[in-house]
Amino acid sequence: MFVGHALAAFALVALVARRLGERPARALTLGVVAALFAAAPDVDIGYALVGVVSGLGAGTGALGLAESFWSTGNLVHRAVTHSLVVAPIVALAAAAWVDGRGSARAVALALVAGLVAVTATVSGVLGAVVTVAFVATALALAAAIRRRTELTPRATFALALAGLASHPFGDLFTGEPPAFLYPLSTDVVTARVALSADPTLHLLGAFALELATVWAAVLAWSHLRAERDGRSNRAFDVPRRVDPLAVAGAGYAAGAFLIPAPTLDLSYPFVFSVLAVGAVGVAPVRIRRRGRAALSPEFARPGPERALFTGLAAVTIAWLAYLLAYLAGVA
Repeated sequence: MFVGHALAAFALVALVARRLGERPARALTLGVVAALFAAAPDVDIGYALVGVVSGLGAGTGALGLAESFWSTGNLVHRAVTHSLVVAPIVALAAAAWVDGRGSARAVALALVAGLVAVTATVSGVLGAVVTVAFVATALALAAAIRRRTELTPRATFALALAGLASHPFGDLFTGEPPAFLYPLSTDVVTARVALSADPTLHLLGAFALELATVWAAVLAWSHLRAERDGRSNRAFDVPRRVDPLAVAGAGYAAGAFLIPAPTLDLSYPFVFSVLAVGAVGVAPVRIRRRGRAALSPEFARPGPERALFTGLAAVTIAWLAYLLAYLAGVA
């Protein structure tokens, strides 16, 4: 959900900023701010908790709760918060809030009030409530930026716009197309982008895109941190950062025979179980801390970075093993 959008924005903005000559530490800051704004549009899914509460009251099982979550959330999801028309307005309000002057904040509140009034007219009370939650999140981020960074209003506007406007495009593969031009009724895209006619292969393809995004963000983060700290830059030397235990992910091929074939409508058993494979990244840390003499000094002092690379590699191997097993079964 919001994680992939946020990581994509982080990798894109941080690497572009560094390419344009920003210091590594500042590039990391810019990437983080863009990532936070890229996560903000999914605040609308909070309404889905109404469906969860209803499902609990009806005694629905786990899969039923998941269905209630999405069916309720989709009533408002990917509308006002995913609009390329709304994004610059919210970004401008956030920038004005960072400015801090009374006149600038009056402009921010006027923009917010106007936006809420429009969404109330177009989408009713529920749309207005979602808009309030959305802009409140953006202004809270702006307040944090003002307190914790030295970013200017202009920089805040650019970063907020980059995060907010990039978010909707990631949803083209996983659900109903966003309302890119909300509140206008014009549909830019009328159907999700299909990666395969086979619904399981489509889901696996979308998961692969998510994995690629995570890898890009992790590599960018590692690369920039190494530069910032003046360390030897081995961010892209992935094999040296991955524990051999990551190959345990290959055992997930058995999942092709143990769980229902995943689709966008029934993805939870696959997604949660394949992500659980990433826990293998933590296991070597515990083993090494017991002081096994056969391990090299470097291997004996793992950090969170090595655990992250190992866990991510294990999940990637698990995805590939499942894909091959599924294709073998289909054939």
